[in-house]
This record gives sequence, C-alpha cells and structure tokens, in this order.
Amino acid sequence: MFEQLKEWDRELFIYLNGLGIERFDSFWIAVTQEEYWIPLYIIFFILIFIAYKKKQAFIVCIGFLSSFVVTFGLTRLIKASVARIRPNNAENLKEIIRILQEPTYYSFVSGHTSSSMAITTFIVLALRHRFKWVYVFYIWPILFATSRIYVGVHYPSDIAAGALLGVIIALIIYKICKKMLARGDKELEEL
Repeated sequence: MFEQLKEWDRELFIYLNGLGIERFDSFWIAVTQEEYWIPLYIIFFILIFIAYKKKQAFIVCIGFLSSFVVTFGLTRLIKASVARIRPNNAENLKEIIRILQEPTYYSFVSGHTSSSMAITTFIVLALRHRFKWVYVFYIWPILFATSRIYVGVHYPSDIAAGALLGVIIALIIYKICKKMLARGDKELEEL
C-alpha cells in the first residue's frame, strides 16, 4: 500500500512538473525565493498594529514569529528523520523532469509550504475579526507551494504534509496567543 502511494506521488509529481512552460520559468523561480516576499511580511506586521492596541499587537507579533520559528524547527526535524531524497536529486528522475533549482537537503516536508501556511493561517486567524478580506493572503502559500513542484524540488506529498503541519502549528499557537490576549485584557480590567 505504502509503495503504491509513493508511486502515485511520483507519477503526479512528474505530470505536474511536466506542465511547466519555459517562458514562465523566471516567474516561478522568483515566486519560490523567500526574499521576494519580504514586503508581504511587512504588510502583516502593519496590519497587526492597525488591528490591535500596542501591547496586544506585540503579543500577536510574538505569536506570528513563533508560528514561523516552531514550524521551521519541526520541519527541519522531520526532514532529518524521514531523509527523503528530493526529486531533483533522484537519479531515476533527473532525465525526465524539469529542474530549475538544485537544493540538496531532504524533501519531506516542504519547508516553504509549512512555513507559509503557518504564517498565513496565524495571520488570518488573528486578523479576520478586523479585515474580512484577509483570506486573500492564502494566495501566497498556494503560489509558494506550487512553485516547489514547478522548479522540481518537492513531491506533492511533501507539499500536502507541509501545508497540514503549518496549519496545525498555527492553530495551536493562535490558541495560546488568544489566551495571552484574554489574560492581558483581564489584567487591564482589574487596574
């Protein structure tokens, strides 16, 4: 059963990666680079400070940063434990897939996907009460995750597991953050 799932994952990866069109390569290479998303992170911080009072905003910022740090750390632990070779490094795939990047570290789970889903889910949970349109930010992790298959460095299961991991971590950290915010509100009421 497990071998069959791996084979389907491999075949789906080959199919999706093969849909790539050369004239869009530079777009997907840019999308997959973290530094191009720095303006989005700045927007997230600005929105937090618009939506919350100063002390609350700092608590939410700590939650925002924690969602990234915890996800990054767990992703690295999982990658080291599972030790799955990336498709771009698999000898039996090199001749049949499009490879636009060549990272050498392990594949499962996708760090780009897990981190972007954690950050986005946390931001959506934290800001949805103030900005109804905040769900549009999910475009970012969808593009980010798609780029990883396009450039040839992740299987679909790496993406799916990374997305699930990111959402779970964001939900946990948001619940903790919400308790901290509620405790802070009670302390203000007692003054």
